[in-house]
Amino acid sequence: MTIKVLLADDQALVRAGFRSLLRRTRDIEVVGEAATGDEALRAVRALRPDVVLMDIRMPGTDGLTATERIVGDAELTGCRVIVLTTFETDDYVFAALRAGASGFLTKEIEPDDLRQAVRAVAAGDALLSPSVTRRVIEQFGHRPVLPTDTEERLSVLTGREREVVHLIATGLSNDQIANRLVISPLTAKTHVTRAMSKLGVRDRVQLVILAYETGLVRPGQQDPDGVQDRV
Repeated sequence: MTIKVLLADDQALVRAGFRSLLRRTRDIEVVGEAATGDEALRAVRALRPDVVLMDIRMPGTDGLTATERIVGDAELTGCRVIVLTTFETDDYVFAALRAGASGFLTKEIEPDDLRQAVRAVAAGDALLSPSVTRRVIEQFGHRPVLPTDTEERLSVLTGREREVVHLIATGLSNDQIANRLVISPLTAKTHVTRAMSKLGVRDRVQLVILAYETGLVRPGQQDPDGVQDRV
């Protein structure tokens, strides 16, 4: 299956560079481009791409607002957004994740890593650069637990699903979760998918955030093997 990609960046040279990189891959097709957030919204609705590579700073409607509108549109549920920018600052990172982005990568990313990021996000994974992943976990790990309806929200999960969400939030991949719980990777993935559906979150990044905000995971509970690139 070919992955359809839309490029949204106000710099024509940047778009041309990404287009050239992605066109060298048989399973990825660049179906459109946009120079503003408004253009990106129109293009997404018209072309229905699988993945949008979204710049943050664009004229008019910025990339964060455009991302939020795409993610919030029930008719665009199949479209996922990777925020791709030169500004790897905490404010941008957390704003992008709050807006519903499935990935946050800097423009210094290597070509092969970019292609793999597109494939991963199109497949339903959430992808962040290693430094961003660490900061997400550190940031949300040190926030106070939200006091409202925590147990009520988590009560929809089975005991095994809670365990899986906990392991995701401490930095484990599906394969590592499978090894830890002595189950198959497919079973681990099934638990993850069901937990996301029950909790109403779009992807694994949002699942990590919710785990910290509800207190399911607390500061200092990161996995000793370290945080993974793919959350």
